[in-house]
Amino acid sequence: MNLLVTGGAGFIGRWVVKQLLDEGHRVWVYDDLSNGRFINIEEFTTNPQFMGFIQGDIKDEQQLDRLFSSIQFDICYHLAASINVQDSIDDPKTTFMNDTVGTFHILERCLQDRVKVAFMSTCMVYDRAHSEDGIKETDPVKPASPYAGAKIAAENMVLSYYHAYGLPIVVLRPFNTYGPFQKTGGEGGVVAIFIHNYLAGKPLQIYGDGTQTRDLLYVEDCARFVVASGFSDRVDGKIINAGLGKDVTINELATTIVKDETQIEHIEHIHPQSEIQKLTCNYDLAKLLLGWEPLVSLQEGIKRTEDWIRSTTELGEG
Repeated sequence: MNLLVTGGAGFIGRWVVKQLLDEGHRVWVYDDLSNGRFINIEEFTTNPQFMGFIQGDIKDEQQLDRLFSSIQFDICYHLAASINVQDSIDDPKTTFMNDTVGTFHILERCLQDRVKVAFMSTCMVYDRAHSEDGIKETDPVKPASPYAGAKIAAENMVLSYYHAYGLPIVVLRPFNTYGPFQKTGGEGGVVAIFIHNYLAGKPLQIYGDGTQTRDLLYVEDCARFVVASGFSDRVDGKIINAGLGKDVTINELATTIVKDETQIEHIEHIHPQSEIQKLTCNYDLAKLLLGWEPLVSLQEGIKRTEDWIRSTTELGEG
């Protein structure tokens, strides 16, 4: 199949591209490199099924038109987005334009060619988990940041193209994803940042009291979920969660990584108003419709991530 991955040079996008290539598909990557990095996908450029990298903006209608006019895609995995919560609070317009307006342009072009859209949303659209069964797709959403608000708006546009036009789509809500190739600086995830600081002998800084929980999904499990959703018509028109199915407090995560609690410090939260206190995923629907479930435990995932960060030539350049 001919497959387009927007944001394919990003952290999760890179692993989606790898899985698609491993399965023998022809893959194009479209990315403006604002979050992603070409080095993430450089190793794939020698693969004969890697058809090209296009540095482009999803808001550029003319560039999208040229791309879609030259290739008949079967599926568009739409991962390109602004992803930083604090950035969205400081500059909501950029996040809205990328995550909502950019998604609209992707939908318009995919509708013209009847290309299925697998849209990457986020667990950050949810309110906190209120049940030990975890958050289900039917549970309430809460736009506690402009990032979450832009993603909810984009989700609704994506779903509207299914209901109004019959365009095959699926909305994906993976929980907090981590693993190799995630940035270890300010835009990275908590696992990568903690491991990097631990290896560099720096303190692990926890926002607030550290009792907030996260459901941490290893990136290769996430990529399997994303890829499978594109190829299944059973999930068309639906919202689907993916996560580990169990949560961990940030305090527990820090002590798991660093062992020595004197290396941990608590600091004032930079955006307490957008904090989700408890995030636990219920992935029953993904298991039912896709036969998907996570395979990598948190302990194994942390080990793989630490091994990768240790192997990078410049600590933290991953």
